[in-house]
Amino acid sequence: MHGGDTGSSKVLPLRHNGGLAVNAACQLLFALIIALTSLSAMSPQRAEQSSDDTEIRIGNLMPYTGALAEFGAIGKAEAAYFEMINARGGINGRKIRFISHDDNSDPTVALDLTRGLVERENVHLMFSTFGTPGNLAVRRYLNEKGVPQLFVASGAEELSDPKAYPWTMRWQPSFQAEGRIYANYIQAFYPDRKIVVLWQNDQFGHDLYKGIQKGLGDLNRMIRVGIAFDIADAHVDGHVSILKRSGAEILVFAGVPTTASQVIRLAAGFRWHPVFLLNGASASIGTALRPAGMEAVPGGISAAFLKDPSDPMWKDDPAVRNYLSFMDQYYPQGDKNSSAALYGYAAAETLVQVLKQCGNDLSRENIMRQAASLKDFELSVALPGIKINTGPDDYRPIKQMRLVQFDGRTWQPIGDVIEAAFSEGQR
Repeated sequence: MHGGDTGSSKVLPLRHNGGLAVNAACQLLFALIIALTSLSAMSPQRAEQSSDDTEIRIGNLMPYTGALAEFGAIGKAEAAYFEMINARGGINGRKIRFISHDDNSDPTVALDLTRGLVERENVHLMFSTFGTPGNLAVRRYLNEKGVPQLFVASGAEELSDPKAYPWTMRWQPSFQAEGRIYANYIQAFYPDRKIVVLWQNDQFGHDLYKGIQKGLGDLNRMIRVGIAFDIADAHVDGHVSILKRSGAEILVFAGVPTTASQVIRLAAGFRWHPVFLLNGASASIGTALRPAGMEAVPGGISAAFLKDPSDPMWKDDPAVRNYLSFMDQYYPQGDKNSSAALYGYAAAETLVQVLKQCGNDLSRENIMRQAASLKDFELSVALPGIKINTGPDDYRPIKQMRLVQFDGRTWQPIGDVIEAAFSEGQR
């Protein structure tokens, strides 16, 4: 998947960069300095768009290497999905060429890579680039050039601001909204319990923690300890030990699945059995719970919008069976249990719907217009009741989630679909 540009839909990371994106705040600062310096010499004129009517060129940046490389499965699944679409004849007579670069989760190089995709590869749009810092670093450039920055793989609320940045649209629910959902659950069921939070030291973790704090309101006093950890942190056992000694009965975790699995194992080893609240991306049965020991998280809570293909609940679901068949045929080296791969599959399905709506008009203006015209679109792998809706003033495609509780075998839904967008703009 990392070979040369063949003109097909395979992942084509063209550049590898050293240095891990450990300190997101510093990297974002450097990236913005570079972006502002570069933009000062740019003309606000829009990038030229080729009139080629035989293909649709899609640009993308992913962390295929580095600390967040497990999320590179998003881009690989997207490439495989577009390969499947091409095998079926493409879209409106055009084949998709998916050009994906490895940015190593380093926002300081995101602008250079994006400029190359726009100015040399003449991509119609940028799609599903991963991470908040990199997307923020290129946002101004893409908006000045009039290039869609579509369905970015981030839940940062500032990446859905159609008035200020009409060419930038998020895809997933916001991190802060997800945090508020957990806060509301704690308020309803555990208002007098001590809380600890273990959160990933980047904008994702910060935003989710911020949503919890906002949602708890006066109950913030019940948060005894909040610890930030880096992806490569070698002291997670020490963090878990500190959290246990706080006497807390609720542990909210915000991070990647591999760390979630490690934390669950450590807590069990310390004979500490809090109520686990796991962010949706870390709640995969196949990649987090099963490796940790399913018996270690009874009653665990999460919020989700996609079906978990490793959950026995969906083993006979036609859409999940189609997804597993897709993985066998088009992405056989991928992990079928990966929540990142499922995310990429669903995001690509959304983009294909937009491109179908474009008909023969693949101008960037029409691509953005159609992205902002999705009405009750139901992803095949979305949880029941989750629908995608957008509008000229609504750049939040997925605004709904469902609370789920782990019963030791499957994630069981709790209550109705939750409108997760209520926190938007409340900062």
